[in-house]
Amino acid sequence: MPIEGMPTRNMPTLVLASTSAYRRDLLARLRLPFDTRGPEVDETPFPGEAPEALARRLARAKAQAVASQSPGSWVIGSDQLAELNGMPLGKPGGRPSAIAQLQAMSGRSVRFHTAVCLCRDGAVREAADLTLVRFRHLGAAEIERYVDAERPFDCAGSFKAEGLGIALFEAIESHDPTGLIGLPLIATARLLREAGFAVP
Repeated sequence: MPIEGMPTRNMPTLVLASTSAYRRDLLARLRLPFDTRGPEVDETPFPGEAPEALARRLARAKAQAVASQSPGSWVIGSDQLAELNGMPLGKPGGRPSAIAQLQAMSGRSVRFHTAVCLCRDGAVREAADLTLVRFRHLGAAEIERYVDAERPFDCAGSFKAEGLGIALFEAIESHDPTGLIGLPLIATARLLREAGFAVP
């Protein structure tokens, strides 16, 4: 469904290769009209693939999968991986896994790699964001209260930083706070300007 924004005379068509409501809402901040399409991509990591490399590969794969069905359109793909002690953390999918993830991250620092790729007809532009999240020491009861209150089962790392999840942290270190939510808008806006979009 197109998103209404500012006038975009002579601007190319834009497609977000994602079904994520978080990424859709973030991209809508730039006030460009765009469509959304779900990419069909196998997200299985390669053996020994580092979280940052996996995020970059999947962002590109998502963008290219949708671009192959959208000739002439610029397509944005994005992916995010959380990394704890060199190991990837995915979306928990349910309450027990969310609780386990937050227990594992308690008192530790977690790296969030968020990659974005903009492509059209073989042309590819890419960027990535790194956010470091330092978690407080979390008690079992507060972890359960948080998980039951916000149910962050579709979020890498089992929290929503834009919501109550902010109370779980000691600090966030980032060049772009939107990267942690799922789409680094500073980098995305730069890539879009380079591709000929008027932002703002």
